[in-house]
Amino acid sequence: MSNTQPRPVESERIALKARNVSFSWEDTPLHWVPGDPFTTHTINVLHLLLPAGERWFVHVYKQALPLIRDDRLREDVVGFIGQEAMHSQAHDEVLPRLRELGLDPTPYTAQVDWFFEKLLGDRTLPPGRARRWWLLERIALIAAIEHYTAFLGDWVLNAAELDRRGADPTMLDLLRWHGAEEVEHRSVAFDLFLHVDGSYRRRVRTWATAFSTMVFLWQRGVRFFLENDPVLTDRKASFRDFHVRGRQGTLPATGDMLKSIPRYLSRAYHPSHECSTAQAVAYLAASPAALAAAKREAA
Repeated sequence: MSNTQPRPVESERIALKARNVSFSWEDTPLHWVPGDPFTTHTINVLHLLLPAGERWFVHVYKQALPLIRDDRLREDVVGFIGQEAMHSQAHDEVLPRLRELGLDPTPYTAQVDWFFEKLLGDRTLPPGRARRWWLLERIALIAAIEHYTAFLGDWVLNAAELDRRGADPTMLDLLRWHGAEEVEHRSVAFDLFLHVDGSYRRRVRTWATAFSTMVFLWQRGVRFFLENDPVLTDRKASFRDFHVRGRQGTLPATGDMLKSIPRYLSRAYHPSHECSTAQAVAYLAASPAALAAAKREAA
């Protein structure tokens, strides 16, 4: 266990609930950020990574439940599981629309499924120390990944440039509903990691693994989209394209992403010091999909 226990901001904690949202995609164009296929496809990678990734989160956390000795944390983890399951389903439902528009994501999603189900899946390990080690490694990996999903959630809630560029409102609502829930539950993965282990060495090691893997998978996803886009003639992309759009505000700024690294690696880090629960709750109170889900639930 770590000798330094970071202090959470209690006012940032909120009871978590899954919202049974649904979206209609028949009017969403292939390049839903008008005139900017690079931004569109960079964000579209979420639809390929998240269904398998969040199913994996749920699977690992169900295995972690017996290790939780704190009722409040257990409640948070159960709420987290419900939200992540809904996120996986919502992004998965975008894929048929991509196929209708002439872009079949199956070759890439098959690789992502293999990565989460085989490489990071359950292993044939003897009960006891080895099996527990593998579970703790994956819990720590999820904590590192959730640092970045919260970062992205906070970014998209504030990405006014996407509205100014005329981005598809349904896609923006999906991204912001999801982003707001990532901000809502941003502390759960880290709190679970502290509860079951908290090793600083493990935190650093798994951050390095998570960060490098996310960068690798994301750039492969962008390249896949550009190479298979049925209407593009210029299929090249570079880090400079990402950097420029970050400065324009249609993608996260490179500098902001780099600054997030030492914050996570600080011994005083706690996710409740990042983002704003109040902003997330405010968006969810206005989200068309979340409002429709609440209305269906109340009927």
